[in-house]
Amino acid sequence: MTGRRRAASWLAMLVAPLFLFVTGCAPAKSQDAIGTGPADSRPVVLTTFTVLQDIAQNVAGEHLRVESITRLGAEIHGYEPTPDDLRRASHADLILDNGLNLEAWFAQFVQENSAPHITVSEGIEPIGIVQGEGAGKPNPHAWMSPVNVQRYVQTIAQAFSELDPANASAYRENAKSYQAKLQKVQDDLAAELQGIPQRERVLVTCEGAFSYLARDAGLKEKYLWAVNSESQATPRKVASAIDYVRDNHVPAVFCESTVSDAAMQRVVESTDARFGGTLYVDSLSEPGGPVPSYLELITHDTQQIARALKGQAS
Repeated sequence: MTGRRRAASWLAMLVAPLFLFVTGCAPAKSQDAIGTGPADSRPVVLTTFTVLQDIAQNVAGEHLRVESITRLGAEIHGYEPTPDDLRRASHADLILDNGLNLEAWFAQFVQENSAPHITVSEGIEPIGIVQGEGAGKPNPHAWMSPVNVQRYVQTIAQAFSELDPANASAYRENAKSYQAKLQKVQDDLAAELQGIPQRERVLVTCEGAFSYLARDAGLKEKYLWAVNSESQATPRKVASAIDYVRDNHVPAVFCESTVSDAAMQRVVESTDARFGGTLYVDSLSEPGGPVPSYLELITHDTQQIARALKGQAS
């Protein structure tokens, strides 16, 4: 090889990696504003958590692109938005939040971008928290009632119709169809609970995340801590739960997937109640998991509760 050809070869070896680095760092024109694939001209709707994303997607159908700020399994209450979250929000056409003090970080988040936002719990009759640090504030878990989510859907359909008037009729039809599915979950729960003695119609959980579901189903409620405060499962509160379960002959108790059930297992060990199973609240599972959609989440929870209270195996 001549000296000139050898030099050209070395130059090519140096330039090729540099070219790949530069082109790899440059934004591809075929990528969309959020940066997750081919160009997509549909309006972008950003939700605060995955449960709300799925509910909104059922209304949006194919006409809108709906994404969640938080990822699957993320803790929603104390989430801290990242610079990437702010960037994504700056490209969104609409942001949906739950409200009721669920997203403690959201007020500052929306101040830092100009995207319009809608609080989907507007119009819901809140249930107040009666103990712990959140006493006096509304319980934020309103989506744990299929009745409330029908109201969510109505609010979302209206917001989507204003965002994209050309497809307003599709949003209304999608909302109507989804509301019917939600009502069936509520009706099935009511039917499953028939025949359970009144004093046994009690929902005992780790967190007070099921107040709205309990109210709609005619269940009394007992929990170890109110909202997102696992450290509040003090010996006194565990003892109180044990007494309550004994006095009311509660057949089964439950705990949520995102917290330890150790405190509730102490209740089981000290009473005749059995552990009724794990319930899901704040996040969907991966596609292959037990609750990859909101409808599957609320169906799983209501069926688990009804069967356990009736003494049936899950």
